[in-house]
Amino acid sequence: MISKLAIWLVLMSALLPVGELRAWPPVSPPDCVILLHGLARTSSSMKKMQLALESDGYRVANESYPSREYPIETLAPLAIDAGLQNCATLGATGSVHFVTHSLGGILVRQYLANQPIERLGRVVMLGPPNKGSIAADKMRILPGFEIINGPAGKQLGKGRESVPLSLKAPDFEFAVIAGSQTIDPITSAILTNPDDGKVSVEDTKLAGMSDFALVKVSHAFIMKNEQVIGMVKNFLHFGRLAI
Repeated sequence: MISKLAIWLVLMSALLPVGELRAWPPVSPPDCVILLHGLARTSSSMKKMQLALESDGYRVANESYPSREYPIETLAPLAIDAGLQNCATLGATGSVHFVTHSLGGILVRQYLANQPIERLGRVVMLGPPNKGSIAADKMRILPGFEIINGPAGKQLGKGRESVPLSLKAPDFEFAVIAGSQTIDPITSAILTNPDDGKVSVEDTKLAGMSDFALVKVSHAFIMKNEQVIGMVKNFLHFGRLAI
């Protein structure tokens, strides 16, 4: 016999376009979503994502971490251990999911390459430099690069110091959403098109992806885009970006 919830989901899927923001029924027991911002950003950049996920009943740990002060090997446990502790404090007893922007996705890969996470759920990476970004290699010689980007910035390229290229393929369930619009023509001139102003679309992709989507948005704003937030919700609930 078809439940009322199933009928509601079918009707909502038919009436709303792909990726549009919607409120799904609350998750029970409560899952936690750890949000990890990108390089030289703070948790405020993920605030819109936080509010959207909280409206679905998730407990959300929106972490700020000193992305410009330490290398990736230090940042990964620093940020993620704090997120896991906050999930526990928030009373989340279900799965632990991640939604990451840029560097945040590499932190998750780095962390899980060394240790498991109990009750790990799904991961959505927004604009991740999964194969490194040639922009990091080309621009690291410019004065002030390390001041702006820190030691982690030098590890996001394709050269000998590349952390993304040193990591094994993930064995967890994840999706990638990449941007194809740029507001940084100087950096885009270095990158292989299409790109989002920081990372080429091709370099966001990774073997083992459960799903992939390309949206017309820049690297700087992908985490605030409503279509992207809708896709994130879909993947966390159903394991696919589009419904």
